[in-house]
Amino acid sequence: MTAELVRGQNHPLPDTRLELRVSAGHPVVAGATLGDERGRVAGAEWIAHPGAPVRPGIEVPAGAAAEHRIAVDLAALPETVHRLSLLLALPPGPAGPARFGTAAAPFVTVADPAGAAVATYTITGLDRESAVVALELYRRQGAWKVRAVGQGYEGGLADLLADQGAPAAADLAAAVLDAAAPADAPAPPPLVPETAPADPASSTTTISYAHPSRRPAARPAAPAPGPDAAGTGAVPPPPVGAPVPPQQSRPAPVAGDATGWTMDERLYNQVWGMFEDLARSVAAYRSARDFADHRLDRAVDQVLADPSTRVGGAGDAARAAARATHEELMGRAQEVLDRDLAQLAAESEVVEPALPVAYARWDNPAWHAYRAPEEPPMAVRLGDLHLPERGDLRIPFLVRLPLERGLWVDSGPGRTSAAGLLDETELRRLALDSAVAHTARLLAAHPAGSLTVHVLDPAGGGAAAFAPLVETGVLATPPARGAAGVTAVLAQLTERVDLLQMAVRGDASEDLPPGFDPARQLLVVHDFPHGFDDRAVTRLRYLADEGPSVGVHLLMVADRADAAAYGPVLDPLWRSLLRLTPVPDDHLADPWVGHAWTYEPPTVPPGSAVLWQVLGQVAEARRRNHG
Repeated sequence: MTAELVRGQNHPLPDTRLELRVSAGHPVVAGATLGDERGRVAGAEWIAHPGAPVRPGIEVPAGAAAEHRIAVDLAALPETVHRLSLLLALPPGPAGPARFGTAAAPFVTVADPAGAAVATYTITGLDRESAVVALELYRRQGAWKVRAVGQGYEGGLADLLADQGAPAAADLAAAVLDAAAPADAPAPPPLVPETAPADPASSTTTISYAHPSRRPAARPAAPAPGPDAAGTGAVPPPPVGAPVPPQQSRPAPVAGDATGWTMDERLYNQVWGMFEDLARSVAAYRSARDFADHRLDRAVDQVLADPSTRVGGAGDAARAAARATHEELMGRAQEVLDRDLAQLAAESEVVEPALPVAYARWDNPAWHAYRAPEEPPMAVRLGDLHLPERGDLRIPFLVRLPLERGLWVDSGPGRTSAAGLLDETELRRLALDSAVAHTARLLAAHPAGSLTVHVLDPAGGGAAAFAPLVETGVLATPPARGAAGVTAVLAQLTERVDLLQMAVRGDASEDLPPGFDPARQLLVVHDFPHGFDDRAVTRLRYLADEGPSVGVHLLMVADRADAAAYGPVLDPLWRSLLRLTPVPDDHLADPWVGHAWTYEPPTVPPGSAVLWQVLGQVAEARRRNHG
């Protein structure tokens, strides 16, 4: 079974010949350093990089790319080498992200000679860093192990190499990055036109939101928003009266046409490409619409400002011409948007049925053939996203695994009309049903026995909703009741986090107590803050902050107003969790172009037994695995 590592965790290696696979979704430079017993790098000859890709026991790619395969032969390393560190760095230039925090988290796989994955690691928690030690292979007592590191460096590759003791680290880093850039690489396009356009109102700033793994031929790029001369933030369409360029021929949509090592990875990248295409097309439409409105307002103001045209036939003709221009501009913008949305809708019709169960809606027939996976998928679907320009075009809301932060299903009043039609009791019921569905999805996405679920239900008010989890036997223990039950479960999980953190810091993961459950832990909290005293609240905060790094996650079902009595002590808790709603809500903000996406929770079809069937399969796989 593949080991899914968290930061600091180690795992034994079954062979000395390995392949390290890197998938970043954007170009990165991959390299490796060879260190002594203390991890110190003696000189440039102990660094494998694009300028010197072959060193004893390792061969790295000769350029920057979104995916890499690195060959390693630990038996061929010099005897003085006790540590091999895999390095990832962002290449300089405006073409890609400047820091890891603005891009998809890199994913690293350690594979054996047959190609089977031995261990995987998703490098999360990065922000301003532009270089990172992804993982290290190290020798201990004659055996080799892999450790997930994820140590980032805000100062870039130079700081990373200096930290490992490499001499002239700044010069070495510059040489590595220079070697990764192809000699004939074209200069990146300017963000603003080099030649000013004739019409000042047409000056734009063009920003590309294209997914790095998306095939550029899928559809022509739409213009993205940028400031015009009047500061309206609008992108002008082609001049009125200009011939409409012929529509480019577009290939028929194909499921899995993005890059990736596996079909699941290709579909994941394709879904994110669809999300970015929809964001970009709608941003271009809204920008063009704003430009048309601004141009109409400016034309009317000019008519009113001129006494000779303010009244009479000349003024009427000028206003009519301005309105005709406005209608034509709006029609052009709508035509382009309709074309792009039709292409995306056609792609969605092809992609949706092809999605694996972890990415599929509950009504997808794939769930009826569900079996517990051997390896966890890249992500899990937590709902759908859409924009008001076309509400029936839904983009799967995929969240990477392992979860970087916990989930909060909000049972409080919503802002939408759908929420306003429901009373408090119904909202709380829907929130708990939604939390159970999310729990079932997370259980179904993990290999048998690799996720342990605990439930806190202090007042016992969630008995009916938790019935699928209880009666199928997927819970570690029955839901905890009362203040004593809350205290016992929180104490157990807090002790687990403390123990794992000490093991990670002391490099003693293999010294954990006999019988220690290695599975990830999910704590579902219902009816908060009933049954919680001050100490329990403190422990809950601790689990939210420290738990994800060692595989302990929260799923809260709560109304923020209910916790107001605790004042600001719980504000960091709410901010650290991903807010989901039991009814549609437009609370998910898009930092790229400012869209407010409407979130649709995943709902089980009325009368369907699919959730019970899936949980039954999870329980059966767990019994076989431990039997």
